Amino acid sequence: MKPLRSIWKGHIRFSLVTIPIRIYNAVDTAKTVRFNQLHKECSGRVGYDKKCKKCNKVVNNDNIVKGYQYEPDQYVVFEKDDIDNVKLKSTKVIEIEGFVDAADIHPTLFESPYFAGPDGEVAAKTYSLLGAALKDSGKVGIGKVVLRDREDVVAIAPFEGGVLLHRLRYPEEIKSIDNVPLVDTKVKADKEELKLAKSLVSSMTTSLEKIKIKDRYHGALREMIEAKIAGKEIVTIEEDDDKPVVDIMTALKQSIEQAKSKKKPMVKARGKKSAARTKPAKKTAAKKTKTKTKKRKTA
Repeated sequence: MKPLRSIWKGHIRFSLVTIPIRIYNAVDTAKTVRFNQLHKECSGRVGYDKKCKKCNKVVNNDNIVKGYQYEPDQYVVFEKDDIDNVKLKSTKVIEIEGFVDAADIHPTLFESPYFAGPDGEVAAKTYSLLGAALKDSGKVGIGKVVLRDREDVVAIAPFEGGVLLHRLRYPEEIKSIDNVPLVDTKVKADKEELKLAKSLVSSMTTSLEKIKIKDRYHGALREMIEAKIAGKEIVTIEEDDDKPVVDIMTALKQSIEQAKSKKKPMVKARGKKSAARTKPAKKTAAKKTKTKTKKRKTA
């Protein structure tokens, strides 16, 4: 298997402990299907022209400044020197500020995952010790690192014998679910419906390994690309998703029965075999009885 190529080199530091590490992309971006914009008439690639939407002129980088819109069509302009004054100096150290329970990090805060590996054989022992300590304690390290002029928050967690880094969003970046239409967090569920819903959840409980997680769209797109390259005709099949609408109680009860039937173990047909073995034994016993009777009569 081809080893991963590191994208960053630095240290993880907490208190007086420093661990040299290398960071690797955990997501395989090569699996993503990307399209190029082409000119329909000659199939040439279409370039990206920076055009002003106001005067319709094409501008180069020297004539571009950054502006913040504080009112409609009203901007405060920032020159390059202004931006440079607030840039943070990049560092090669991930400073762990503290350790928290993994459950304390809300799922909405997780952004990009990265693998962390030891940088050299000397660092391997301390690296493994950190991973083991995090796993046994159930804790996650929260650290800060300055990358590309901004400060990022990262979560450092154990992962399959190694260490995984997650870049985190800042809490203020997450919108409130209270702003979602028709969501009322104060509404209490009906007790009977809740009981059936929990029963359904229990009957459908499984492991992540048993659930087939596959990108069907990506697979279909790949097949279409290969078919087009081979000059084959593309056939699409539309699935019929129309299902009759039933009330929630009926749907829950039917779903529970369906889930139970899927999990019901198959019973081995041992009864018939044992019965078949018993019958010949009775016949044999009967024959022996008849033979004894005949002998008595002869005597």
